Amino acid sequence: MEKYVTILGGANIDIVGKPYDNLNEYDSNPGRVKISFGGVGRNIAENLVKLGISTKLITAFGDDYFGKILKTDLNNKGIDISTSFTFSDSNNSIYLALLDKEGEMVNAINDMEIYNKVTIDFIKDKVDIINNSHVCVIDTNIPIDVIEFVVKTCTGTTFFLDPVSTVKALKIKHLLPYFHTIKPNRYEAEVLSDIKIDNILDLPKVTTYFTNQGVKRVFITLGREGVYYGDKDYQTYYQPKEMKITNASGAGDAYLAALVYAYINKFSIEETLRFAQGASYLTLMSEYTVSTSMSVSNIKKILQEMEDGKCIKTI
Repeated sequence: MEKYVTILGGANIDIVGKPYDNLNEYDSNPGRVKISFGGVGRNIAENLVKLGISTKLITAFGDDYFGKILKTDLNNKGIDISTSFTFSDSNNSIYLALLDKEGEMVNAINDMEIYNKVTIDFIKDKVDIINNSHVCVIDTNIPIDVIEFVVKTCTGTTFFLDPVSTVKALKIKHLLPYFHTIKPNRYEAEVLSDIKIDNILDLPKVTTYFTNQGVKRVFITLGREGVYYGDKDYQTYYQPKEMKITNASGAGDAYLAALVYAYINKFSIEETLRFAQGASYLTLMSEYTVSTSMSVSNIKKILQEMEDGKCIKTI
């Protein structure tokens, strides 16, 4: 039977605004507004398919115009949505982000009410599909009771976690032992560990907290400063090359997809960190949340073309 990855998470319409110049508060700023398909789960699924991994997406769609075009796009991209739900009385979820002129996110609003309709009763008949997947990636847009049911019931797969946001990360704290790999940013890591991160010297303590909870691998993303990795035996700080950012939205989703690819293909930690950073590079250079250039060969190519980051501190 073909091995596949299951994604349990969000599929949204993304509306992203980026000013031409410095962002002025309480004013209308000239710039560009783009409407595209997004959602953490959906983005990870698309990246995985582009990396050649068969992927099933379990999500919730609204029975509106946005939901219909989103489903059409996913089908066209080869992402299996046959296990997803469509709710006739709901609008599709929408994510609205405001960037600065450098492409970094300033603020965002998400309308994710539709995911509250995903219940344990809905998910029960998906247990075999999840259990038989090589990896199941969960994003925290899904209600916590559903996530808890899945991680406690589906013992035949390996779970990866994207906390999505600090607010949504709060609900997952008690379930950390069920996740093999987690990818929080520094703020999500603070919320999940209850440890303040003032600088890089705080990261070993935070990472050790997670591994003591039973998490096998921890990747704390630090934006331009890189990634801090840890497992029970080894910790390291990976600092990438400085680069011009076109759009930071979606880089974390590409990073997690690359972590899944690397895990399935049994990469070493050094290879995993490099490969995931390459996937992030491609996305940061793209105006889209999922780079149109995303592929294994292009990741290898960009790592060759750019002066690669290196592990500079091992603990």
